[in-house]
Amino acid sequence: MAKSLSFGNGSMLICIDAYARVRDIYFPYVGLENHAGGSNAHRIGIWVENNFSWLDDGSWVIEVRSDTANTGLTSAYSSKLEIEIYFTDVLSHEKNIFLRKIKVHNKTDRDREIRMFFNHQFEIYHSEKGDTAFYDPQNNTIVHYEGKRAFLVNAWMDDYGFTDYTVGIFQIEGKEGTYKDAEDGLLSKNTIEHGSVDSTIGMTMHISRNSVKAFHYWLTVGTSIDEARDLNSYVIMHTPDMVMESVRDYWSAWVERNKWNFYGLGENVIDLFKKSQFFMRSHVDNNGGIIASGDSDMLQGGRDTYAYVWPRDAAYVAVTLGWIGDRHSARKFFDFCNHVITKDGYLMHKYRSDESLGSSWHGYVVDGYPELPIQEDETALILWALWEHWLVTKDLDYIDSIYHSFIQKAGVFLASYRDTYTGLPKPSYNLWEEKFGVHTYTAAATYAGLKVAAKFAEILGKERSEQNFESVAEEMRIAIVKHLYDPEKGYFMRSLTIDKDGIMTFDRTLDASSVYGIFLFGVLPPDDERVVRAVNLTKERLTIKTAVGGIARYEGDQYYRKGVDFPGNPWFITTLWYTQYTIMMATTDHDLDQVRADLNWVERNSLYSGILSEQLNPYTGEQVGAAPLTWSHAEYLRTVIMYIRKLKELNLIK
Repeated sequence: MAKSLSFGNGSMLICIDAYARVRDIYFPYVGLENHAGGSNAHRIGIWVENNFSWLDDGSWVIEVRSDTANTGLTSAYSSKLEIEIYFTDVLSHEKNIFLRKIKVHNKTDRDREIRMFFNHQFEIYHSEKGDTAFYDPQNNTIVHYEGKRAFLVNAWMDDYGFTDYTVGIFQIEGKEGTYKDAEDGLLSKNTIEHGSVDSTIGMTMHISRNSVKAFHYWLTVGTSIDEARDLNSYVIMHTPDMVMESVRDYWSAWVERNKWNFYGLGENVIDLFKKSQFFMRSHVDNNGGIIASGDSDMLQGGRDTYAYVWPRDAAYVAVTLGWIGDRHSARKFFDFCNHVITKDGYLMHKYRSDESLGSSWHGYVVDGYPELPIQEDETALILWALWEHWLVTKDLDYIDSIYHSFIQKAGVFLASYRDTYTGLPKPSYNLWEEKFGVHTYTAAATYAGLKVAAKFAEILGKERSEQNFESVAEEMRIAIVKHLYDPEKGYFMRSLTIDKDGIMTFDRTLDASSVYGIFLFGVLPPDDERVVRAVNLTKERLTIKTAVGGIARYEGDQYYRKGVDFPGNPWFITTLWYTQYTIMMATTDHDLDQVRADLNWVERNSLYSGILSEQLNPYTGEQVGAAPLTWSHAEYLRTVIMYIRKLKELNLIK
């Protein structure tokens, strides 16, 4: 299930699903240590007049939205219970406090007692053992803790706190969990338990007919119980409403700090532009890591989650962060890369947010020969992203500080890690992480990385390095066109492999990334006849010819494939790549009509909240894969900004 909301502050990331349940709680790194996740969920239930219902039992009509102040807005209506609930959710930008303001609407013409229950299913440190949960009578709170992780739950209405509670054993020893205890409307008030434990609190309200009652619920997180208690005191002292208002004011100022001219774009497209900044930024860690997605539901269908730092995804995000003005976060990411680059000058497949090596399926042996388990494009992309960072910051001192430790080191690797016969990069894994070979996209990214290394060398007066990087880049550009372009078919092939006897075998699969890499990284200009022909052919063969539309990654893509009638599922990323090409080629306002249509397509296929997933079901338009996916949001933001820049270039706006 796609997550409907995500909130992050650099040390904490919370994801909420379509039932308003907290499903993911990352702390103290964004993407590392998910203390909920998997099948765990912080469930929400209602008891009224001896009837009980959980919001996830299928009987509620729930709509999850967000606004342009980084606030979740959820409504849930039960015709059976004649109740409507409204949630307003925020995560503090400066403290690890998650707050909800909850309004319960009694939609009958009679006064009623309504009880609302909140269940908490933690798995602290990813461990089912060793957790403790207890009721703290001094503060009327529930605390879950293990080691240096503590989670405090509280709720407050008028001048009193929650009215019922219990803690208990969760999914062991034949016990389902304390959420079952809530279903009769009363909790057993067990005060402490350890092992695999959950907790539930209840809030009793007396609501007049056709009236609304409001209260607040919050979760504080710290590295000790005292820290969590101090944060709880902070909320009470400043009042939940004031804390929430402060958070909204901060994010409103953050997203409005740039005065964009959205000429020609509809309000929904503009709102998605603003919301995408929040969803992307929520996945940025204070220590520089940028994870692909906090959506732990990926674990249900695979061997791992997307909560890792892929240099590939993160490079696109870092460029976007710079473009929207968050240059501090972008620089922290480059520091991260500077820390993890190997002594030989390349980046590995993926990393955890604490800079340790992430899990991988890239082998060290291919066809019996030792190989580097890398995607070479990931190293090259960081250099490309650094140039974009330089263009918006002109921070010469920073570039100088990482020249030897990263820029030159990576440039030397890219220049040396190539086949002496073809002039192309040596084989590595492709950007989709599936194929080993010499790929057009990788070669194009490597060309761009070498060009950037040469430019930085020139700026810093490193003439010998500049000449070396520049000459190798030009040799690689010539080799790409010579070996990877098929003039007869009119497109750039996906890749080639060379056997031990020097015989080349070509993978002629049409891949959206191939010609995209050619024009994005400047191997050939976008109006080159070969590029124009390849783009048209790619769009024709990879466009999904249903009402859903969009462009697939490549012919025969099996990843989450939903039908055999199409080359694969449509992806937001690949669709927007070709929108970007339209922008590059536009010479009039009329030429940008298709761009505006494409941006509307993205908005129509986002969740109500603005979340963008990885891909879509080609039949139904349902979101498929990790959601939110930071790369999807980054490409949307980059596309809108490229559109605005083109408007300025055409003198349509100032």
